[in-house]
Amino acid sequence: MPSSPVLTPEERRAAILAMLDQEASVQVAQLAETFDVSRVTARADLDALARDGKLRRTHGGAISLSKTLTVSVQDKRVNINAEAKRAIARAAAAFVNDGDSVLVDSGTTALEFVRALAERNGVTVVTDDFSIADYIDRSAPSLNVIILGGSLRKGHRYITGPLTLRMLEMLRPDKAFVTPTSYVPGRGLMTNNQEMAELKQAFLHCAGKTYVLMDASKINAPGLLWFGTFNGVEAVVVDTDPDGLVTADAQEAGCQVVCATAE
Repeated sequence: MPSSPVLTPEERRAAILAMLDQEASVQVAQLAETFDVSRVTARADLDALARDGKLRRTHGGAISLSKTLTVSVQDKRVNINAEAKRAIARAAAAFVNDGDSVLVDSGTTALEFVRALAERNGVTVVTDDFSIADYIDRSAPSLNVIILGGSLRKGHRYITGPLTLRMLEMLRPDKAFVTPTSYVPGRGLMTNNQEMAELKQAFLHCAGKTYVLMDASKINAPGLLWFGTFNGVEAVVVDTDPDGLVTADAQEAGCQVVCATAE
């Protein structure tokens, strides 16, 4: 029986995405057999596709981002302004030192930020986000993680509610990194869920230093509930501030603005 043709990594990964269009999920063992490669190589392919925002890794495999029954709201947003989020993450990571404890909000920008911390040593990440905790467990052995307890908001992969707030009262992280749903110039940081607004407000005030991370699409985006301003925030990290609206509010509040650039 003739052997299967040897595929390049790019060809394998394209084939994996084609499989996910049909099957919604794949397993490492399945890919190793299909492409006649080791499980280590199959995992590396999935990790590379996950870094590029093409799929979401699971224990032992991956799932498609286009199957609405199995994909969270966060996963659906993973490709939106992906390069800007990575640039923001790299810039924000410069504020973190080895050994720091950092509180990290939920969302795709927050996940990119934690990925940018993967080479740090002895950093403890406190988070309410399942995707962040899962990433640290799978791919960042140098990081430690504390998961805030409480109620799962189904379909969003984060924990919230009174128990989460109570646990947060017990903690004093060195730094907090907060990600708003939107920023309304002259008004402040916004989100769309009442419990999340309460939690994000607590995030702004519980750490030694606080940073806000947001890409330009968040400026004047829809946001129903106010949860804070730049007052007391050390720095806001954005990819661009085309009309200078963020910079004007930040300067008034005594907050540094860091504009991150994509590689």
